[in-house]
Amino acid sequence: METFTHAKQRTIPTIIGVADSTHYLVGSVDSLNNFIGLNKSTEVAVMGSLVEAKNYLRENNIFSAALEFQSAYDEMCGSTRSSGRCSQMIKL
Repeated sequence: METFTHAKQRTIPTIIGVADSTHYLVGSVDSLNNFIGLNKSTEVAVMGSLVEAKNYLRENNIFSAALEFQSAYDEMCGSTRSSGRCSQMIKL
C-alpha cells in the first residue's frame, strides 16, 4: 500500500465516488480517518470522471490509491458493514 507523509502523518491517496453524484473527490485519508487534500498546500480535488481522478493522481506521481464508493442508502437502510465503506486499493 502506497502511503505519503502529510504534516507528520501517514496518508493514503484516495478517490471517493458517491452514489447518484456526477463527480469524484480526490485527496487522501490521514491516520485519524480525515479526508484531506493530497498535501497541505492543496484542497480536495473534484473530478468529473474516474479517468480524470486517476490521471490527476498520476500527475502527482501517485500510482496506487484507495477507491471508495459511498452511498447514502447504506446508511439510511442500516448497512451491516461495520465500517460503512466499500473500498479497495487500485493500481493507477
